[in-house]
Amino acid sequence: MPAERITMRKIREVLRLKFECRLSNRKIANSTSIARSTVSDYVQRALAAGLSWPMPEDIDDAQLEKILFDQVPNTTKDQRPPLDFSKIHKELKRKGVTLMLLWHEYKAENSQGYQYSQFCHLYRQWCNKLDPVMRQDHRAGEKLFVDYSGMTVPITDPGNGQTRDAEIFVACMGASNYTYAEATLTQSLPDWIDSHVRALEFLGGVPELIIPDNLKSGVNKACRYEPDLNPTYLDMANHYDTAVIPARVRAPKDKAKAEVGVQVVERWILAKLRNRKFFTITELNQAIAALLVELNNKPFQKLPGTRKSVFEAMDKPALKPLPVARYQFAQWKKARVHIDYHIEVDRHYYSVPYPLMRKELDIRLTANTVECFYKGKSVACHVRSDRQGRHSSVKEHMPKSHQKFVEWTPERLPPMATQNPPLVAT
Repeated sequence: MPAERITMRKIREVLRLKFECRLSNRKIANSTSIARSTVSDYVQRALAAGLSWPMPEDIDDAQLEKILFDQVPNTTKDQRPPLDFSKIHKELKRKGVTLMLLWHEYKAENSQGYQYSQFCHLYRQWCNKLDPVMRQDHRAGEKLFVDYSGMTVPITDPGNGQTRDAEIFVACMGASNYTYAEATLTQSLPDWIDSHVRALEFLGGVPELIIPDNLKSGVNKACRYEPDLNPTYLDMANHYDTAVIPARVRAPKDKAKAEVGVQVVERWILAKLRNRKFFTITELNQAIAALLVELNNKPFQKLPGTRKSVFEAMDKPALKPLPVARYQFAQWKKARVHIDYHIEVDRHYYSVPYPLMRKELDIRLTANTVECFYKGKSVACHVRSDRQGRHSSVKEHMPKSHQKFVEWTPERLPPMATQNPPLVAT
């Protein structure tokens, strides 16, 4: 895929997921909607350029593009010995044998051979050719599956008796099946994001991956192989240092865990509440929370322990810690800078550096701030205002001539002549 067709923000996200989150190229490709070969290309370019992670803050998108794409391609032919995939596949069936053990044995015989990550990657590529059905193996602390239930719960207005259906958000850990559920009034983006925030706080940590269905709130374009994430959803994932990999369209095995979690919530929580009448969303969520405790402490039928005990023993120790600050909901939009070096948000006007006139910026909007980005670099930040038709201007954003003009306040004008000037003879 040509580099100019992919935003530098996505390239930065590829590098973050690779070097900070340590994800495989396949998972990065699914998360960022970029072909796996392109992900590999960006990672190799970053390594060849000697980029450190995290990158220095003063590297903007233009500099990063020059560093990554002004390199001379390496045409040296790969002379490493080929791998015997059939032997690896056979050895892995033996008890206690792992890919790490086989790689150490391979490196002992071939010191110039593949590194461990590439060794595993090539073997899994070979396995995919044998069996197109992907097994769902869930490591501790790795995946959190999220979805909405097909069932809703009516909320009755005590004033007029009218009802409104509440949506049920469900989150389920892959390894332990530890479950979280809550009610929201809508499936809109703010409710979707806030439900994620509360789910992570319920878990007390952050998993490596969040696996949603292709819901419109979280995924802009539900492509079968490369779904495009909503910018706000991606912003939330960055805040919590996790990655979002949506389930593929028409791939039921990708979201089997979420569907089972939803089914469990419907049978053990919503069905029990079917005859109760709720007047507020808070009242409903209190009832759901009480039944969640019961559900997570319910013993497994065929396995020892409960959802909570397995979560405490396996998932929780593997979760990353929550950030100090809770994520603040932010929306993203694009805005073009006017000739007066201001951008418009909800009919209020905010200044940006005047050299950006006529440029298109990315705008991050929270309840209290308006932050402007150009090529991934923050160029202005303002307190958000609801005064329509007014301006929020920063002196340093103006050209020098405009700054001097602003300095001429009425107090600096020369004193006026006396009110009764002397008469002049004619």
